[in-house]
Amino acid sequence: MAKKGEMPLATRDLTPRQIVEELDRYIVGQDDAKRAVAVAIRNRWRRQRVADDMRGEVAPKNILMIGPTGVGKTEIARRLAHLTGAPFIKVEATKYTEVGYYGRDVESMVRELVENAIGLVREHKRKDVEEEARQRAIDRLLDILAPRPFAASEEEADQGHYQRTRAKMRDMLLARELDQRRVEIATEQKAAPMVLGAPGLEQMDMDLQGMFERFLPKNTVKREMSVAQAKETLFEQEVDALLKPEEVNAAAVELAENVGIIFVDELDKVIASETRGADVSRQGVQRDLLPIVEGTTVQTRYGYVKTDHILFVAAGAFHSASPSELMPELQGRFPIRVELQDLTKEDFVRILTEPKNSLTRQYVALLQTEGVTLEFTEDAIDALASYAFQVNQSTQNIGARRLHTILERLLEEASFEAPDMKMGRIVVNAAYVNERLQEVTEDEELSKFIL
Repeated sequence: MAKKGEMPLATRDLTPRQIVEELDRYIVGQDDAKRAVAVAIRNRWRRQRVADDMRGEVAPKNILMIGPTGVGKTEIARRLAHLTGAPFIKVEATKYTEVGYYGRDVESMVRELVENAIGLVREHKRKDVEEEARQRAIDRLLDILAPRPFAASEEEADQGHYQRTRAKMRDMLLARELDQRRVEIATEQKAAPMVLGAPGLEQMDMDLQGMFERFLPKNTVKREMSVAQAKETLFEQEVDALLKPEEVNAAAVELAENVGIIFVDELDKVIASETRGADVSRQGVQRDLLPIVEGTTVQTRYGYVKTDHILFVAAGAFHSASPSELMPELQGRFPIRVELQDLTKEDFVRILTEPKNSLTRQYVALLQTEGVTLEFTEDAIDALASYAFQVNQSTQNIGARRLHTILERLLEEASFEAPDMKMGRIVVNAAYVNERLQEVTEDEELSKFIL
């Protein structure tokens, strides 16, 4: 566990400017949203370094991102968690319902966050035990490859011969000379997870599963595999044996409590509409969500988790409703409001060219695996951006996701023919784009279905 005054685990120390610069590598525009989340993350770093009596008083500044679909809300939150190394989960508000209705209990989002933190802590702590686990795995493998003599009265010479044989076998093992040899090892067969299927019983599922795992005998099976596979299997077994579950669980709970991030998408969809029926529990979801965001204690299989300092980032398009229609108490728990802007044609050009993982780079890499060189000219990028902007304006505005449908349509023929082209080269220019997209985008009704 972290000492007092220290950050739990080694979460990355990034200034707001560094965070924005990192986000700029993947997300175009939306500077206000990037600055807001960067400051919120830095404030969490600052909180860990204030005096103990003040630390408990500093509440996280939760963020509400407002903007149409496909403009970067989810991507900002996802990249943020990856940058900081913090436990992170993304949930949709629509999958939760008020207690008493069929659906998921809102507290399950905190349990999912702790599960995510368990994975991060295990990954962090396994680095400390990897060397010992590797050594123990080698020793167990040597016991199989060069078993100790069974004779009760061994001569010193025999013992010396055994040690020399074992040492020689170890050298061969480390030199990977025995990788193809077949060995038989015992592996533990995990019990199939239990699913009760009733609403609100996720925690009971986990508790029953843990109880049965503790009391039922271990089910081990003999498996034959190569020495190379056995080495990795035994290594993972030794890592599990060396990691102390109590320490991992305690560190994970602390990590989730102090630096965890929960991204709640589609928050606007739980605003009650004028109709009844299916909307009956929407206001109830807000009521159930309020104590989680406000600060409460949730029971998990790893212990009690306080949500007081978990950062909540909520998002929604708010097309048919406004943030002011949320419960006043819930509104007050999201003090930072940022509005993300619609994407312009110039934004689409930047999205296609600037990000490290841009769609054009992805398609170039995909076709390169077939030996086909794909090249996009500047006028092609400009034409693609124009089509994306035009279709978004004339039909539903789905933001940058429009580029996925347009590029897939554009390169459908090339992707199909690529395996037969061998060492071909495809140059995508404006004429190529117009030839394949003009007919579709001119027919507004058709573009609704195809693009």
